[in-house]
Amino acid sequence: MPESVLANDPSARIHAAAGQIAPELIAIRRDIHAYPELAFEETRTSARVAAELSRLGIFHRTGIGRTGVVGLIEGGRPGPVLAIRADMDALPMAERTGLPFASQVPGRMHACGHDIHTSTLIGVAAVLKELAPQLAGSVKLVFQPAEEALGGAAAMLADGLLESPKVSLALGFHNHPDLPVGRFGYCRGACLAASDRFEVTVHGRSGHAAHPETAIDPIVAAAHLITELQTVVSREIDPVQPAVVTVGAIHGGSAVNIIPDNVVFRGTVRTLDAGARHTAEAAIRRFCEGAAHTLRVRCELEYARGVPALVNDDVVLERTVSAVRAQMGEVVDGGKPSLGGEDFALIAERVPAFQLRIGSGQPGRADKLHNSDYQPDERCIALGVEALSRAALELLS
Repeated sequence: MPESVLANDPSARIHAAAGQIAPELIAIRRDIHAYPELAFEETRTSARVAAELSRLGIFHRTGIGRTGVVGLIEGGRPGPVLAIRADMDALPMAERTGLPFASQVPGRMHACGHDIHTSTLIGVAAVLKELAPQLAGSVKLVFQPAEEALGGAAAMLADGLLESPKVSLALGFHNHPDLPVGRFGYCRGACLAASDRFEVTVHGRSGHAAHPETAIDPIVAAAHLITELQTVVSREIDPVQPAVVTVGAIHGGSAVNIIPDNVVFRGTVRTLDAGARHTAEAAIRRFCEGAAHTLRVRCELEYARGVPALVNDDVVLERTVSAVRAQMGEVVDGGKPSLGGEDFALIAERVPAFQLRIGSGQPGRADKLHNSDYQPDERCIALGVEALSRAALELLS
């Protein structure tokens, strides 16, 4: 990046720098998009990230959390360490965009925009490398694997992500197609849900469909249980506390004239409040235990707590939002929480953190994440670089 790009005014400097590298960042995004990789398989993506950091002269380590990459930019003065995190993994679904750079890997697609996130953080790295003398502290660039599987953050933390040097605060970000490109968003407090998973195996006794009295029908029992689970939210959790219990898969039986021995169903529990999380788990366990008495079946329940709710820190939020407004004007709006899950929450549990919402909606489209035709507006990459670079500059001022 030529020195002439960096004028005295930080807004102009950052805007000019982001605009100059935007075409290159879009090219990186399209390359990553064409070769999507699933959780903990992001070897090609990690190699591309490492190559870009090397080109920029940024010290980095690979293999953190298996396939993660961590870069470090040291500021010109002592101060705190700010981690900025982007996720890299794709989804196990076929792409149907028809774009020239569409996925070349069958059954794999960047349908959540992690390719956008990765290229954005590479751009932030380029800008902050030039601004490093002005930083009072250091920046850790965190390229995380396996967000979709909700395992990458835990793996990186286990490998000492927040140590050497010790992280003081963190920024995350996510593209939002529900916000038009050029707009940004935030949510105070708990903004994303705790995400837990369960699997119930209902054991009955097989028999002839014509003689149900000789069998114990696990399909009917499973149907009763699934219906009962809907009362967890409607009758046991405070109505002002958002919560969702969803059964997303059910399997049982092999023929129309056979009552099977068992049925398996799986689902998720999503809550923003810790009390609601405990209530939901206790209720599901109680229903499964009670099925032995009311439905004559035996239930095996596997219940796994996943990531906690992502709670934004007020101070980091305020300073970041102020920085974005100083850089780009009145383009930031408050929003509602979502019951989606995000393992950046594990980092936010340990240090003050905030996740910025970056508008990626294209004019004339109504895209949704995790959709086979998802097409974010690529202008959000340079805009994200501007916003996050200015936020880092202010947080480490």
